[in-house]
Amino acid sequence: MTVRACLRDPVPEITAASRHIDAAVTAHLAGQTQLADDLIRLADMPEIRAWTESLWGSDSPYVVPTAFSGTPICLPKAQRVEARMPTNDEKRLLHERDGFHCRFCGIPVIRKETRERIKAVYPDALPWGKRNIDQHAAFQAMWLQYDHLLPHARGGTNALENIVIACAPCNYARMNRTLEEVGLLDPRSRQPTRSTWDGLERFK
Repeated sequence: MTVRACLRDPVPEITAASRHIDAAVTAHLAGQTQLADDLIRLADMPEIRAWTESLWGSDSPYVVPTAFSGTPICLPKAQRVEARMPTNDEKRLLHERDGFHCRFCGIPVIRKETRERIKAVYPDALPWGKRNIDQHAAFQAMWLQYDHLLPHARGGTNALENIVIACAPCNYARMNRTLEEVGLLDPRSRQPTRSTWDGLERFK
């Protein structure tokens, strides 16, 4: 099995969309709300949706697991560590450590809370329905996740050493499989992606 950093390299449209969204927040803060609205709409690209769907679909050609002897088994729920989200303080530590980029594919990511603040101001430009198809493609792909490297179902703990920042496609595509089973390098073996991207946290 070929070992890789991520399940599928990001499409270039994600970089373009992140620039549009970043510029939209800058425009919003400058009082240019119509420009911000236009830029958010511009970032909703079908190419990004296709990339996301290619990863987290049940028949994804990019996720072909291989069984290995000695791999932790799926535990009965009663034997698993109690699942929980990181606390706010732990999340801040993860943001500081990993930045606002997926530790696997490296794309910029945005917290749910930040997306909801933007949607409250620009509800028509940032659709977020119950179905995947009804959600803004860029915000969907760039949705920040707190991913257990050894999955919770396989005995993974909530220790910060076992959690990394990931995008939604990378997180949901792997599901409860181990890194080895899907041929992924341990992201802790390389430095996090660093850039000027702030996760749009400046949007208040």
